[in-house]
Amino acid sequence: MKIKAAVLRQSGLPRPFVDSQPLCIEEVELDPPKAGEVLIQIKAVGLCHSDLVAITGERGKPMPIVIGHEAAGVIVELGDGVDGFEIGDHVVPTYVASCGDCEMCHVGRPALCEPATRANAAAVLRDGTTRLHKNGEAIHHHSGIAGFAEHAVIPKDALVKIDRSIPFEHAALFGCGVITGVGSVVNTGGAMPGESVAVIGLGGVGLSALLAAIASGAGHVTAIDLSDGKLELAKQLGAHLTVNASDTDCVEHVRKATRGGAHVAVETAGSSRALATAFAVTRRGGITVTAGMPGPEARVTLPHLCIAAEERTLKGSYMGSCVPKRDIPRFLALFRDGKLPVDRLLSRTIGFDDLNAALDRLNDAATVREVLIP
Repeated sequence: MKIKAAVLRQSGLPRPFVDSQPLCIEEVELDPPKAGEVLIQIKAVGLCHSDLVAITGERGKPMPIVIGHEAAGVIVELGDGVDGFEIGDHVVPTYVASCGDCEMCHVGRPALCEPATRANAAAVLRDGTTRLHKNGEAIHHHSGIAGFAEHAVIPKDALVKIDRSIPFEHAALFGCGVITGVGSVVNTGGAMPGESVAVIGLGGVGLSALLAAIASGAGHVTAIDLSDGKLELAKQLGAHLTVNASDTDCVEHVRKATRGGAHVAVETAGSSRALATAFAVTRRGGITVTAGMPGPEARVTLPHLCIAAEERTLKGSYMGSCVPKRDIPRFLALFRDGKLPVDRLLSRTIGFDDLNAALDRLNDAATVREVLIP
């Protein structure tokens, strides 16, 4: 079938993107689903920092490629052997189509699925091929989803069925930003009621982490960012303390307010400086979680002695250490009950024609989450 999609053919084009137009809206061919796959009509897809770094070239991808990985949609066709789903089901795809058979899947860590990781690195589906092409040229799938499009073919293993009452523009956020942010606090960090939590970086992931800390009954929640506007939003969402990261006394403010530092500090900015700040505001015996995704050349230097002498823990968090089929329904239930108001993170909805301008706003940290409605 022929579909409209936003295709990236060259990364690293100059700013502003509204002028250089890295994403070209094209008509491309989408093959039907193979065995174990489904065709979904994309109803909403969020713009995430991981999309941006593919476009800037900070984390390079094979070209050409359809970007977008934080989506929600409706199943319109089933491939052979697909059970557990029906045409008309509302679904959220996850960007790791876990196989269920590798070592990571067997130990309950599907976000680290080995075959899915290899496929995502090559920007193909799990069988090593693509379903997208134009004039005989293969077009790659970003994170196995290729969401900036009208339709997508996705392995059934990547799909989570959701309640039809949830608006697509809100459901899409659960495909990346929410599971990453919420999971970094409750799964990776294991934050307990009454503990103090600090979040460094207040994009969609960071603000989701902030909401998770509040919903988990944290005794004190600190928000740290360079944007006064995002700090004000964090305060409105329930943060007890907001601190601009440019404040030279930032760490001391947090340590004083929390009587020694946060039990759990979560870095979501994808910056080495932000991770160093997160480590500095973590208390003795505490846990520092890094969920941000910088370029591969990023390095951080931490005080070795205090890791041992203060029994500190530094943990990575990919996809919020989530088991999507378990966690997305759980997080959606909290959303429906009003305990996880992620709808307040939605800055605006846009169309294809506004995609490149939206990337400028994302790059300028002038927005939290914008959602494309194809």
